[in-house]
Amino acid sequence: MSYETEQEEFWAGEFGTEYIARNQGDEMLATNLHFFDRALRMAQNIKSGIEFGANIGMNLKAIKLLRPGIDLHAIEINPDAARELAKTLPDGNIYNGSIFEFPLRRTWDLALIKGVLIHINPDKLPEVYDKLVASCGRYLLVAEYYNPAPVAIPYRGHEDRLFKRDFAGEIMDAHSEMRLLDYGFAYHRDPNYPDADLTWFLMEKKAS
Repeated sequence: MSYETEQEEFWAGEFGTEYIARNQGDEMLATNLHFFDRALRMAQNIKSGIEFGANIGMNLKAIKLLRPGIDLHAIEINPDAARELAKTLPDGNIYNGSIFEFPLRRTWDLALIKGVLIHINPDKLPEVYDKLVASCGRYLLVAEYYNPAPVAIPYRGHEDRLFKRDFAGEIMDAHSEMRLLDYGFAYHRDPNYPDADLTWFLMEKKAS
């Protein structure tokens, strides 16, 4: 399969498959439970959700435990990760392909992206922002590496594979219907639930 950007090919291929082994297990699930309990504390009556770039579903497993009965969907570009994800979600709820190609036909109470925007080609970010907002029925949760100005940093020996910036601020600047509801930081030195130094932003879409 051909992709529009080098970053998509990178994550759809061998590196994306290798990522699976580094990002699973009971400790990660416990950390995710702690993370989403805080990040979604202001979100009410969430009955459905979609994750952009779900990998094998570790985030979605935590959300399912915190919000039993929630109808979850996912987009995942790596085929090996998508097969593992099918152990957590029904096949029909998984789109195995690029975010750019995802056919958006509905909205969800919660749209989620966590540690994915940092790996997307910066020229394509406005397209992803538009799709995140369009998929969001009420809440949008963005959890990424924050920097006040755009910057690229090496990622596991690779260039142009990790970018930091104010993703949430750019989303709200481009989409006036989105307002900040809550935000926080997940620190790698947390004594109980060490995380990846992500800054998270919970936004709510204003009623039209």
